[in-house]
Amino acid sequence: MKLEETLNRLDQTQNESLSRLSELLKFKSVSTNSKYKPDCIETAKWLVAELNDIGFNSSLRETTGNPMVVAHSNKSKGNFLFYGHYDVQPIDPIEEWKNDPFKPDVKTISGEKVIVARGASDDKGQLMTFIEACRAIKYVNNSLPINISILLEGEEETSSPSLVPFLKKNIDELKCNYAFVCDTGMWDKKTPSITCSLRGMLSEEISIKGPNRDLHSGIYGGAVNNPLKVMSKLLANLHDENGKVNIPNFYNGVETVSNELKNEWEKLTFSEEKFLNKIGLSKSSGEKEYSLLQKLWGRPTCEINGMWGGYIEEGLKTVIPSKAFAKISFRLVGDQDPEDIRLNFRKKLRNEIPEDFEIKFSDHKGSKATQFPLNDQVINKAKKALSDEWNSNTVFEGGGGSIPIVQHFKNILEMDTLLVGFAQDDDNIHSPNEKYNLNSFYKGARSWVRIIYEISE
Repeated sequence: MKLEETLNRLDQTQNESLSRLSELLKFKSVSTNSKYKPDCIETAKWLVAELNDIGFNSSLRETTGNPMVVAHSNKSKGNFLFYGHYDVQPIDPIEEWKNDPFKPDVKTISGEKVIVARGASDDKGQLMTFIEACRAIKYVNNSLPINISILLEGEEETSSPSLVPFLKKNIDELKCNYAFVCDTGMWDKKTPSITCSLRGMLSEEISIKGPNRDLHSGIYGGAVNNPLKVMSKLLANLHDENGKVNIPNFYNGVETVSNELKNEWEKLTFSEEKFLNKIGLSKSSGEKEYSLLQKLWGRPTCEINGMWGGYIEEGLKTVIPSKAFAKISFRLVGDQDPEDIRLNFRKKLRNEIPEDFEIKFSDHKGSKATQFPLNDQVINKAKKALSDEWNSNTVFEGGGGSIPIVQHFKNILEMDTLLVGFAQDDDNIHSPNEKYNLNSFYKGARSWVRIIYEISE
């Protein structure tokens, strides 16, 4: 593979690459609202055409939801599978956007060229770094030095309901030696990173019912228990005074962060003060004996995402509500089992709820945490490639969030995953005025060229 010629080709065709990204960003591929399903289908068709134009054997695959895009660099399957998603978050609140979210706008912000549009960073800009890398490699070398398959889905932002059935149905076609995912970020604007761990996820929705109707607080207040008060007490009792999660056996399977990984994290230039100041806070919380980075990447959590009930509109209505509701999420680490945690969580709340009150739970699927060995050959080749491109030592960081596809690849296709991304902390993903730095876009494509080259060697 002609590495330098390929990198030069990318540099020479930056305007064309940006034009193609802009075309992709115009599609209103919002997966959470069914009225945009035709837009999602058109997005998938556009990607199929682009991949066929490069020379992939690409096709649109129907599912019960939005279609998948599957492409192979040869007639059957690849040795490496790249995954991305073409669906995007809703644009609300629209009034906070400075331009039409589906009319990409290239502008300069704080001295940096960026492209502003919904999906610019999550995940259209990211997936296009890989596609543009493949385009340049094919143009200069006539073929790819490794066999590559591509899987692009259209429901990632809605928890991927069609993905697991699709993977199980197409195991023989999609199973490869390794997976690539470009849906993460850099450590900072000049330092590339490889995400070496991801927390698992479990969500629960709770409803509590007390009286058989809303009650007048002047007639019943002080004499009957209030469901909102009951809910508040249950939720307040989920943590102890030291910040630990107060659920029986919750910490079963939690593993101590290895010294090797802890040393990698200690090398990072990280300011807890700056991290908190960005969100208007000065003090962190949680388990007191751990550093903030360990709490973000290596420790499990229990968070209250929402609680409501009774009258919540403008003005006052003096009622005691008959029902209260809450949403809870857990981030998991190590070998924590989401189903064990679900059972213990529900048992605890059922034991604590007062007499006459009824509690119900809504099921949500959970996923376990993932950790990758730092001595893995593919990870170390990618580390070298990224360091060469960015002229900066690549760092290993943890992921505080969850990327369920990584677990699906491991459990269904028996593949490990390389998590490399070029998003920045200020990209406003899921928020108004989402953007992607053009430096991330151009050097992201160059990075993938170098990674493919290193792996082929």
